[in-house]
This record gives sequence, structure tokens and C-alpha cells, in this order.
Amino acid sequence: MFKNLLSKNKPNKKTNPENQKGVLESEKIYQKGMATVKDIIAPASFKINVDHIKVNKKLASTLFIYTYPRYLQTNWLSPIINMDVTFDLAIFIHPIGTAEILKNLKKTVTQIQSRVSMEEEKGMVRDPMLETAYQDVESLRDDLMQGTEHFFQFGLYITVYADNKKDIAQVETKIESMLETKLIYAKPATMQMDDGFVSTLPLGSDRLSVGNNMNTSPLSTAFPFVSSDLTSNQGILYGINRHNNSLILFDRFSMENANVVIFAKSGAGKSYAVKLEILRSLMMGTEVITIDPEDEYKHLCETVGGTFIRISLSSKHHINPFDLPPVTGDESGADILRSAVTNIAGLLKVMLGNITAKEDAILDKAIAETYAIKDITPDADFAKMTPPTMQDLETVLESMEGAKDLAIKIKKYTEGSFAGFLNHHTNIEIENELIVFNIRDMEEELRPVAMYLVLHHIWTLIRAKRKKRILVVDEAWWMMQHEDAASFLFAIAKRCRKYYMGLTTITQDVTDFLGSRYGKPIVTNSSVQLLLKQSPAAIKMVVETFFLTDEEKFLLLESNVGEGIFFAGSKRAAIKIVASYSEDQVITSDPAQLMEIEKAKQELAEEVAG
Repeated sequence: MFKNLLSKNKPNKKTNPENQKGVLESEKIYQKGMATVKDIIAPASFKINVDHIKVNKKLASTLFIYTYPRYLQTNWLSPIINMDVTFDLAIFIHPIGTAEILKNLKKTVTQIQSRVSMEEEKGMVRDPMLETAYQDVESLRDDLMQGTEHFFQFGLYITVYADNKKDIAQVETKIESMLETKLIYAKPATMQMDDGFVSTLPLGSDRLSVGNNMNTSPLSTAFPFVSSDLTSNQGILYGINRHNNSLILFDRFSMENANVVIFAKSGAGKSYAVKLEILRSLMMGTEVITIDPEDEYKHLCETVGGTFIRISLSSKHHINPFDLPPVTGDESGADILRSAVTNIAGLLKVMLGNITAKEDAILDKAIAETYAIKDITPDADFAKMTPPTMQDLETVLESMEGAKDLAIKIKKYTEGSFAGFLNHHTNIEIENELIVFNIRDMEEELRPVAMYLVLHHIWTLIRAKRKKRILVVDEAWWMMQHEDAASFLFAIAKRCRKYYMGLTTITQDVTDFLGSRYGKPIVTNSSVQLLLKQSPAAIKMVVETFFLTDEEKFLLLESNVGEGIFFAGSKRAAIKIVASYSEDQVITSDPAQLMEIEKAKQELAEEVAG
């Protein structure tokens, strides 16, 4: 309203000088009472010191880079960008006219040639520094003349913030040390801290004016946002690099080992990603064996003509834990038999729960005797021998002193309610590109036992014949709850490379998996890791395990379904899992989509029948 009154009293030709002066004074008073953007963003206090400035209660200090090496590596600024400290970074690039630079370079070439000639006349030994400088200048002149390079003044300033001078000094020392490892040197802007602070504000004002001459090639290495390139000529498509939209084409078998770990919360798309990898790996001739705890791989298995084996108490499929692989050229019968005894002992510990050291020793001896009663010795031909069963072990335990309690416990698996599970000879054949072992219908308490049994059987087959394979263990956290099961899974992770196999462990319960003493070793023995959307409850442990930056942490918390971070050795990239329409119809886990697919199958079957 006051403003409207002022507008009515604007000076005009008819207004006398005294009234005009009064109106101007009123306008001045009014403008002083107006809040501007500067008033809103301005700090409450600002104090300039020699080596720092104080903004409110925070201290700030500015560093500038004053020299660079002859050669700069790509992405050299990335470690500074990813530091977990508060700082502002400003880059100033001032173009310089090519004609002026060519003129100066011509003078430089003349000076270098003159100095070389003088040293040759005096009979002095050649100076490699002069020759290198001459080659560099001439190469730059050619590039500038051809227009493939341009010349710039490059300034880089970093303002760090902390609560006290000690913390400021520590951060400055850390930054200077990281830069010095690359032969890049920085100094604090002493006596110019106000200019340094203003230079790093988003104002585009280079108040320090500390620049270095650079042409286009070395200048491009300072671009701070560089993502890893995970595109190769071999392998399969895992997804799209969200940083630069390039394809993440990768061959897991090209790494030190082909093991993969996948962590994600429920519904984040981990099974979808694994099924997509399975489908694409099958097309590349890789055999895949999967342990499926939730019936998620059945549709995929049926579509590609794989073998689906259901393991349950009432199933017609049986696996004998006493099976032995044939002796190969690089292993002896004694080694295979000893390994089998150890693995069966581990299975029995998972089955029976906590056992004493004495019972452990009895079991070890009983298993060896169980093989012996079937004439299976280190010198025997395992391929021609009929292995024992759990019933045979029970018989041996009943005849051993101090083993009657163990025999009673095992009776539950030979004559009791669990008799149909373990007390049979193996009757399954695994000769297919895709084999799925389904344990969905297994009782909750027996799932770890079933997973251990299936893994042991798979491991026996893998050792018998070397092929390019992938073994997928879904919901691996079930096995991590038992010491012996976790130890067996870790042993496979360490040894599967020898048999040209890659292990894929998938889990949604990160805490249980990493809480086991074998969890982190399995991760470290996996060259490839895929992290999808994480829950806030588990993110802290994931950050500590994978050494994630704050940006990567928030990316995992805020990712959509099928988005995350793909690690391959030292390289990492933000990934988005992408499937074609046909692939999506095969691998989808969406219940609504699966119902539509089943409905379409029924309609097609009715049409064929009609």
C-alpha cells in the first residue's frame, strides 16, 4: 500500500523541488526496509584472517594449485571429488588466442634450438630435457596449427570447511598429499583468503587469478565426473551405465575368478537380474545350475527346456550324500575320499545341531567305516562301486561304543518323518544346460540341510567333469546361519575357479550374511559384486563392507527397481538392468504378469484340445 502511495507521489514537472526531495527521501527509506536475496543468503558474521576466514561459526581455507607434471592421468581429480569432507571446488578455464600462443611458441623453439647448438659447439653431452622440451613444443605447434588443440589458462581452487584450525589443517594436508602423489602441488591462499573464498562461490568470479597454461588434452583430464567403462568385446549385457548410457558388456570369466555376490532388499530386482544373466549366459554356451528356494526359476526352466528337480520330503527325486566323483588325473582317491568324509561330517552337524568334540570324532570315524563296509577305499574305482546310504551310517554308529545317542538322532532321517529325504540312492540325472533344484516345499528347519545336500551333490558332479558353468545359490543367508554350511559355501567360492565355474550368491538379508565369519571372505573372493536398492537398516554394513562414498550410499537408498551399482574388480558403475520384451516374459517375477502368462497358456491349450 505504501508503495502505491509513493507511486502516486512520483515527481513530475509540476511538483516543486521541496516536494520532490521529500518523495525521494521516502523512497530511500522504503528501499532500506526491503529484503533482498543478498540479505537472505548473507552470513551473520564474516571475519577475514591471514590463513583462514570465519563464516558464522565455521572456518574456511582456500588452496590453489600452482604446478602440474608433464603428463596427467585421466580422472586424477576424482579422489578429491569423492573425499568425505565438506569443500567447494572451482575450475576456471580462460581461452587464449591461438595466434598469440603460436608466436610465443616460435620464440621458445628458437631459444631451445639456440641453446642446443651452443652446447654442441662446446662439445657438451646432449641434454635429454632440452630435446624433450623441443619435441613437446613442436608437437603442440602442429596441433594448434591444425586446430586439433587449443590453449587455455587453467585455475583450480578448493575451499575446505571445518569447525577448528586443527581440522582445517588435517584436511589441507590430506588434499595436498593426494595431489602430490600425482606430482601436482597446491598452496594455501595466504593473505588472500577472502579472494579465494569468493572465487569458489558460484559467482563465476576468478579473484585469485592463479592460472597454468594448458592445451586441450591435459585440460580434459581434469573433468571430475568420469565413470568406469565396462564395455568389452566378450561376455553378456548386464545393463546400461546410468552415468554415460553406455552398455555394460562384461565377461565374468575374464576376472581372477568368476564369482558374483548380489545384495538387495526384497523386491529390488535381484532375482530378475540373475535370471536375465542366466538366460543370456545360456545363449553363450554356459551351463547353469541353480538352487531355487522360492519357485522363482521354474518358468524360466520350463521355457528353455531345462531340468527342474524338486527336493522335498515327499519328492520322487533323491540325492545320496555319500556319492563320490570318479578319480580324475589331478586328484587321488585318498584326497576325494577324505574330502567326502569331511563334507558329510559337515552335513551331519547341520542336521544334528550342536555336537561335542567327542561326537565329532566319532562321526568322522563312523563315516570312514561306512565307506569301508561297501569296499570303498582310496584304491577303489569309485565309478564301479555302490555308495552307502544314511541307513548304513546308522548301522555303523549302533555298533560303535559311545555312539548310540548319535544313532538315535540319525534315526529320524532313516525311519522317522524325514526318512524320504536322505536315505535313498541318487536317482537324478544332470545332463542339461540349465538345472534347477527347487526346495520351496522343504520344511523351514530342513532348508539349510537341503541346500547343503544339493551343493554337495553339485560339487561332486562339478569335480567329475570340467565345464564352463555358473552355480547360483539364491537366499544364501540360510546357509550362513550354520557354521559348517557357511564353511562349505566358502570352500566352493575359493575352489570353483579350478573347475571353470563361477559361484553366484544372492541374499536379501545382508546382516545375516555378513554377520557370519564366512560372509565377508565370500565377498572378497568374488571379483564381481552387484548392489541393488538397499534398506536403511542394512546400508551401514553395506557401506563398511564395500567402502562406498556418501553419493553411492544415497544412490542405493534411492534407486528404483533394477538399479544399483555394478562392481568389477576396481571398476564400478551405476547400472540399470534392462531386458527386452521377450526376455521379460520369460524371467518376470511379477505375480500379475505370471498370472497373465498362465492364463494365456491355458487358453492356448484349450484351443489346441478343441
